[in-house]
Amino acid sequence: MAERILQDIAEQKKRLEIAQINKNTEEKAHAYHNLASAYYFLKDFHRAIEYLKQYLSIAEEVGDRESAGCAYNKLGYAYRSLGDYQRAIEYHNQDLRISKEVGDRAGEGRAYGNLGWNYGSLCEFQQAIECHNQHLIIAKEVGNKACEGEAYCQLGHIYIHLDEYQRAIEYTNKGLIIAKQVGYRKTQLLGYRNLRRIHLRFGEYQRAIEDANKCIILCKEVGDRAGQGHHYGDLGTIYLHLGENQRAIEYINKHLNIAKEVGDRAVEGEAYCNLGSLYHHLEDFQRAMECMKKHLSIAKEVGERRCQGHAYLCIGEIHYSLGDVAGAMEYYKQCMSNAEEIGDRGGQGNAYCRLGMCYIDLHDLKEATECYKQHLSIAEEMGNRMAEACAHIGLGISCLCSDSLNEALGHFRCCVKIYDTIRANSISEDQLKISFRTNCEAAYTYLWQVLVMLDRNDEALYAAERGRAQALLDALKVTYGLTSLSSWSIESEEEVRNISRKTTVLTVFVALELKTANIWVLGKKGNPIFRQAEIDIGREHEDSFTFLLDFVLECIGAGRGIRCENRSMDKMSDDQTSTTRDDDQTSEPIQGTADLLQPLYDVALGPIEDLLDGDELIVVPDGALSKVPWAALSETLRIRTVPSLTSLKVITDSPIEYHSKSGALLVGDPCLKKITNKRGNPIYDPLNYARMEVEMIGEILKSKTLTGEDATKEAVLQRIGSVSLVHIAAHGRKETGEIVLAPDPRWGYKTPKEKDYILKMSDIQAVKLRARLVVLSCCHSGQGPVSSEGVVGMARAFLFAGARSVLASLWAIDDEATMIFMISFYQQLANGESASVALQGAMKCLRDSHDYSAPKYWAPFVLMGDDVKIEMEKESLSKW
Repeated sequence: MAERILQDIAEQKKRLEIAQINKNTEEKAHAYHNLASAYYFLKDFHRAIEYLKQYLSIAEEVGDRESAGCAYNKLGYAYRSLGDYQRAIEYHNQDLRISKEVGDRAGEGRAYGNLGWNYGSLCEFQQAIECHNQHLIIAKEVGNKACEGEAYCQLGHIYIHLDEYQRAIEYTNKGLIIAKQVGYRKTQLLGYRNLRRIHLRFGEYQRAIEDANKCIILCKEVGDRAGQGHHYGDLGTIYLHLGENQRAIEYINKHLNIAKEVGDRAVEGEAYCNLGSLYHHLEDFQRAMECMKKHLSIAKEVGERRCQGHAYLCIGEIHYSLGDVAGAMEYYKQCMSNAEEIGDRGGQGNAYCRLGMCYIDLHDLKEATECYKQHLSIAEEMGNRMAEACAHIGLGISCLCSDSLNEALGHFRCCVKIYDTIRANSISEDQLKISFRTNCEAAYTYLWQVLVMLDRNDEALYAAERGRAQALLDALKVTYGLTSLSSWSIESEEEVRNISRKTTVLTVFVALELKTANIWVLGKKGNPIFRQAEIDIGREHEDSFTFLLDFVLECIGAGRGIRCENRSMDKMSDDQTSTTRDDDQTSEPIQGTADLLQPLYDVALGPIEDLLDGDELIVVPDGALSKVPWAALSETLRIRTVPSLTSLKVITDSPIEYHSKSGALLVGDPCLKKITNKRGNPIYDPLNYARMEVEMIGEILKSKTLTGEDATKEAVLQRIGSVSLVHIAAHGRKETGEIVLAPDPRWGYKTPKEKDYILKMSDIQAVKLRARLVVLSCCHSGQGPVSSEGVVGMARAFLFAGARSVLASLWAIDDEATMIFMISFYQQLANGESASVALQGAMKCLRDSHDYSAPKYWAPFVLMGDDVKIEMEKESLSKW
């Protein structure tokens, strides 16, 4: 293709020479236009501009307004490609003026779209929105569906920068629908890139990968090799975030090779930037620097000023990682200078942010504060709320370093308020909310920590509570129909204060620091009682409690001797694991706690032991505390957990008529014969004791059961929304707690896909549950990633969907031991006991047994949510 273009250039130059000799103005104009187009295709924008200006001169000389408008438009494109957005705006404004003069509405729309693009590149987002809206109005007026779809996607792109993610998704999806209808691939690419940015921003890496792959397919269809390369680079960046470094290298090298193949220097520079970021992540700073300097060199060569600024910033970050603060500052200042010259306010803000960080390291807090103030001013001017929040964090840290605690508090409050507003108004999807809140963790932590430093411990509790389980709380309010999402998403401090003071059950709220547990005890009549405890594990460790928890679980043999995917594993003798029998222990446990669990008790409850009166305790855990076997820590206290104080209040205040009072769904030992590996062998073994478990529970409750081939995912989802009690005894996945059910028998001899038999969190969250109690008698059903939501897994999904209480397992459970445990649990429920009393009794049943006294058998079960009783109406329980 390039050879053909070069040949065409030679022909057009001959044509121009002849036209100049013959003084043929029309021929000269054609030659200038064609030469400009050829050089633009070769990305030699300077020569393209030179010929476009000649073409424009002739058009204006002969009064050809249409051609002049075309020249202004293409000059705008050329300057945009060089990163000179201000000059591009000047030319597109000329195009707009001419289009208006000649009454060309389609031309007006085109000009507005181009102006919006350039204003967006300069971070002048409000002007960009105005222009894209004008483009959208005109496209609808003239019936140009392709331009209408493009305008929607461009608006989506701008709203991403403004952190208006919900609007960004809505506009992008509108644009994609239209683009697919008219087959306009350019807009489809823009749409999928928008979605990729959003998903990547929230850590939704799998969805970002899907979006990038769709872009690659579209580029292949239109033969856009440079575009393919760009999106391979995107994939490399995503895999870098996932820690899959080898795949990241593979895709980024594809990006680089394609760029070299097509001779696109700008794309080659972009690939070097991605490669440099990868090596930086791998702490190979020498290679990272080499790549970034190539990126900078190419950016200078092609005149891409914005890329130059980005390269300066990246090189500065490498110097900073090497501990060379002075070298980092030199490049950050070059980034600043470059951004000022081209009017890139976003680039200026980024440079101020990095410089502020450097000045903090140099203990020059005055300069650091000034940099962050400049960063904040630019962010406010641009309407970029995430940048505002970042600036407030920087200012807060500067104030902390100078012991100006009250000023620091003000900045952290501002930051949290911004994050809460974005979450409430701009994000609706649960997983995106979780990811967003996780990314913003530092601000919420700083806020309550500063309040503790100021001895404002009650306020610290209210601040910490407001940061807990936000996404779950939003979902519960909608589930129970309490109010609209937008008006209830942000809890006022006074609301949280009232909840904490009106707590009737003894409640412990914990917030972890690296080596400190901050503990508030509520329900003691009056203000919360605050205690602090050091977590001393006798060694340096970044996260002391996580280390301690892992050590204890290793000692008790949690999940060992029981295959994670198979509850029917034969028991191993105690001498085959690190677990000892209770009768072998040499010291008397405190409150009957098994010796091996004692260290957890000492850290979590020991500091407040004098306050633990009564027989019931609610714990609001933090971080790794969410994986503590709380109910096993005391024989005298009935302990359950809740994700947050506010979520418990919403559950207990739910309408009386919401939860069903009858009906049971009992599922056990789904038939999994058809789920095979590549060799055709079954992956899962039968769970004989799980089948016996549900059959015996069915006898206790006088209720039908779903077992074997009848226990399909489809059958479970059809019936789960109408019953008061749900019990599932099946295989559970180690990482997520997802439950393996029987595939639909209509599959015949075909190998079913996972979506047909794996019960996922998303499946449950899509159902409106009415269950008072859900019992997940499955391995790992209480597992999942830990976040401010608590454990994000199957147990949370059931609470999210409307379950009032959930009993789950933190690790792999033995098939026979669990059957005995559950029979004891249901016998006590049938006698009118609450779930927490039944749980305590079932644990005692195993603890006192000969074969299953080791904690690994009875300790993993945790109760989350409210403490409920099941109304044993025999006839109604048997109904589905």
